Amino acid sequence: MPKISVIVPVYNVEKYISKCLDSLVNQTLKDIEIIVVNDGTKDNSQEIIDKYVKKYSNVKSYIKENGGLSSARNYGLKYATGEYIAFVDSDDYVDCNMYEDMYNKAKEGNFEVVACDLKYIYDEKEVLAYSNLKKDLITKEEIRKSYIYIYPSVWNKIYTKKLLQNIEFKENIWFEDVEFLYRLFPKIKNIGYINKHYYNYVQRDGAITSTFNNKLYDYIYNWNGVIDFYKKENLYDEYKKELEYCYVRYLYATFVKRAANYKNIEEYNKAVNAAIENVTKYFPNYRKNKYFYKSMKGIYLLLFNRTIAKKIYKKYNR
Repeated sequence: MPKISVIVPVYNVEKYISKCLDSLVNQTLKDIEIIVVNDGTKDNSQEIIDKYVKKYSNVKSYIKENGGLSSARNYGLKYATGEYIAFVDSDDYVDCNMYEDMYNKAKEGNFEVVACDLKYIYDEKEVLAYSNLKKDLITKEEIRKSYIYIYPSVWNKIYTKKLLQNIEFKENIWFEDVEFLYRLFPKIKNIGYINKHYYNYVQRDGAITSTFNNKLYDYIYNWNGVIDFYKKENLYDEYKKELEYCYVRYLYATFVKRAANYKNIEEYNKAVNAAIENVTKYFPNYRKNKYFYKSMKGIYLLLFNRTIAKKIYKKYNR
């Protein structure tokens, strides 16, 4: 059994895939399984992958019809045999000692999840970014409270294979990491933290275009689904305050700001209305939640209204 299985979904990344795979085959942790899932790529990515498969015995290649990032990750999970599971996006790369250090941390503390910090990689610079953890989380209460601040990506973490049994990424959606992690959190007993910027998150051009895409509403769709999940699993009352804060934060901050970036005032106003309608429906009394009074972002969320929304649009469209 490999110590870690790393799942790498691939779709039209011939410009990036070699750097990604180089960073994995050169890990200081040698007992590692690299599962590369070609999700119906239309470029020459597979030709590059084949070279790595031929050269490295621990690189395994799978080809499937295009189904999106979540579909590719779920496909890779079926073939992962490692004690721990990791995910790397194929346009990103990792530091060479990332998985050895994270695996050792996991074993030393018997952690189900280990998280590290990250870097944003631009053409001309690198910017340090953080998981927002300050220490290991060893109680259920600490993990519950981390909902409101933890960096919600799957790729700066490793997970025990057992933890990921019977849970998959929701397919055909955007922003799948957030949806997946918030369904996973109640199952996690502890999280280890390494204060190292090991994951390199490449910032590609063209992430936001001038054409509005209705997939942006997956933010709302995903969070409504998360709320329904907690209610179905009889977890809602226990996690309500944290869910409430996260729900409002994602709709009034992340969702609204992304909508403003599309530079379409009519679609933006529809998005703002949708955000307000859903917050009012699910959490009409959110201003009573103590979490909102602990930070400037929380104060912004308390004050958010259509007038502030207009100012946000002007800020992003000067």
